[in-house]
Amino acid sequence: MSEEMNPTMPGSPTFFEAAEKTGAAKVKLCGFTDPGEAEGAIELGADALGFNFWPKSKRYLAPVAAREWLPGLAGKITRVGVFVNASEPEILALLEDGLIDAAQLHGDESPALVASLLERGHRAFKALGVKDGSQLEAAAAFPGDTLLLDAWAPVERGGTGETMDWALGREAVTHWPDRRIILAGGLKPENVAAAIRQVRPFAVDVASGIEAGTPGRKDPDLMAAFLRAVREIG
Repeated sequence: MSEEMNPTMPGSPTFFEAAEKTGAAKVKLCGFTDPGEAEGAIELGADALGFNFWPKSKRYLAPVAAREWLPGLAGKITRVGVFVNASEPEILALLEDGLIDAAQLHGDESPALVASLLERGHRAFKALGVKDGSQLEAAAAFPGDTLLLDAWAPVERGGTGETMDWALGREAVTHWPDRRIILAGGLKPENVAAAIRQVRPFAVDVASGIEAGTPGRKDPDLMAAFLRAVREIG
């Protein structure tokens, strides 16, 4: 079952709804570990926030800590949990307890796992590190209306600041016109406008590009600059 086939899915729909005007990309700011910075991103107008539940991530947010403040963001923003090879029960625990609104699977997860989460009525989508066209071919096996394309990083699983090949991103958008393609990998205020113009993705995703130093701690000026650069395209 796709996201659009299930009208009862929980959480803010802001991120997954169509843009109000053609060419306007949604913005997902990712890798938050601080509640104040998350609230600041909401005030700035982000469409979604990402929280990394992979213990090896530089931006790891432990579920026990997340339970203290992520429920308070419900209804304010689309909350996306980022997982790497987590078990289905681990993912379901955060979805069904209301900590997150969607699951982003950034490891070696199977199409069957994505399908199972969708069939249970949850929003879930695969994230793929893209090195060449073979990764795009592999993406065809995954169900759902959303797909995230990131720079190839088989060890760190995203958040490296490396830029993916935008030509491959454009190829994906052209090949799957009915899919929500989220572009990630090395985006920052200085290059996001060019990336959007070339790829024309449904949304853009950024983590390191809005950090001034420590991974997981977001710079309000960089967040504002990133959002401004996206919105100015329109």
